Amino acid sequence: MKILAGAALLGIAHRAGAQKAKSFTIAYLALLPGEDRNFVPNFLRRLDQLGYVDGQNLHFVYGSAEGRPELLSDLASDLVRMKPDVLVTGFGTVAAKEGKAAGDGIPVVFMAVGDPVGAGVVASLARSGGNVTGLSDLAAGLQGGRLQLLREIAPAASLFAAVLNPGTPYAALAYKELESAAHLAKVELRAFEVRSPEEITPQLEASMVAGAGGLVIFEDPLTLSQRSEITAVASRLRLPAVYGYREFAEAGGLMSYGTDHGAQWRRGAEIVDLILKGAKPADIPVEQPTKFELVVNLKTAKASNFTVPPTIMIRADEVIE
Repeated sequence: MKILAGAALLGIAHRAGAQKAKSFTIAYLALLPGEDRNFVPNFLRRLDQLGYVDGQNLHFVYGSAEGRPELLSDLASDLVRMKPDVLVTGFGTVAAKEGKAAGDGIPVVFMAVGDPVGAGVVASLARSGGNVTGLSDLAAGLQGGRLQLLREIAPAASLFAAVLNPGTPYAALAYKELESAAHLAKVELRAFEVRSPEEITPQLEASMVAGAGGLVIFEDPLTLSQRSEITAVASRLRLPAVYGYREFAEAGGLMSYGTDHGAQWRRGAEIVDLILKGAKPADIPVEQPTKFELVVNLKTAKASNFTVPPTIMIRADEVIE
């Protein structure tokens, strides 16, 4: 009996080992350079905590267009040909759309799309439809919070400038919200559009000529990739600016207030885990961010002779000195 029992237990152990040995392939489609350094580590760490270890039961494949959106379509097709269990798309709407187009029935999880419904990535936030789901970067009240921060830095200003790329669906929604916040605050708001890196300096200079007392820089792949130039020009013009992502503050921007990308990419890993366990993307609602972070670059403030009031310093999640 003991031998039979032992044999039975051994059989169970073999079956359990076979289940644990099952390996998954996750492909990651990136638009921006450096996503493997800035965003992916949080994603992989959370997967590791959930039991997916790269090189053991997880095969992780990373492909980046290195900031060239025209390469995304072919890159997405190359990743899909590997038949991954899940295709993850990193920052931006364009990557999500190309991933969806190339999907061929493979579940797609996007990490950060400003307006996934407006861009046609999903049918609705509650019911994404098709084989795609993920996380939105758009949250109600976010633009109003950014404007309030700017007004605390420049309380005498009556005009503020919004610097945005009109080619992104997110920009239209975000500007509308910022416009409503400006109306309530009884300050004027003007949009300055940038469609290419060459337009950044002239448009920022134009905002200063127009009399803007501060800048709200909308985040998108273009502005994020050009963050060093944008923050340098804003500092040269002595214009206080608030940005969407901490990467801007780390590049020398005065302050950023936006989605906590560490938390967002970790949550993305949890959504991937649900799919690997059998959930259908169409049944997983698109989630909006719930955690935000305020980063203040005190070094930039001092260099530009800006006074950062205690009300901001107290709320800051991180201060760069």
